[in-house]
Amino acid sequence: MATRKIAIETQDGSAPALIVHPDISRRAPAANRPGVVLYMDAFGLRPALEGMAQRLADAGYIVLVPDLLYRFGAYGPFDAKTAFSDEASRTALMGMIKGTSQEMTQRDTGAFLQALEQEGATGRIGTVGYCMGGARALNGAAAYPDRIAAAASFHGGNLAADTPDSPHRHVATMRARVYVGSAGIDKSFPPDQSARLELALREAEIDHVIENYVGMGHGWAVPDHGEYNPEGAERHWKRLLTFFEETLG
Repeated sequence: MATRKIAIETQDGSAPALIVHPDISRRAPAANRPGVVLYMDAFGLRPALEGMAQRLADAGYIVLVPDLLYRFGAYGPFDAKTAFSDEASRTALMGMIKGTSQEMTQRDTGAFLQALEQEGATGRIGTVGYCMGGARALNGAAAYPDRIAAAASFHGGNLAADTPDSPHRHVATMRARVYVGSAGIDKSFPPDQSARLELALREAEIDHVIENYVGMGHGWAVPDHGEYNPEGAERHWKRLLTFFEETLG
């Protein structure tokens, strides 16, 4: 099935989203079809994310890609290669990111899960996030432990920051397995945060892996990003698909 555009009604408005179904021959029985929420990076819904969702769908998952910045109305999408180097787009983008709190996305995730269920994803649910979506994928698992069985972050920032909404502060409510893939050098997730997250996950007895992709830059897994690395991206796909297969079925 081709990608469809849908609108998800949340407490704060209508969030555009992409939905991708697997080929019918790859679907699990109707009683336990697994689903995935893909939390976007900062640049908006665009062909690169649609392609990534399609690859997950090809592996047998019903995939939802919601626009996390919908509260600001129509925009972009931004160019992932130049958005932060251009002053005007950087200012606009940072304002949108800062204006969309973790708590907002956690609230929205309830509507995202409902939309997936309406599309037939009645089995286990996984989340995966990139860049700003990484922390949201983990916090989503903490907020909806009865629904989300696997949560992954790739080059996610501020996963163990000195803020109340940092994911490492909420692992006690998780039941999901966790996978974190970090860029080799990433100012948004430095070694001290990695160590803090590791400690929190171990103390909470969460089944987890934190893996450092040496030589990869922030954004390496997303094909239209300036730091995209084909070899690193394929390694990310191998890890992610294995992680979901083991956890979601």
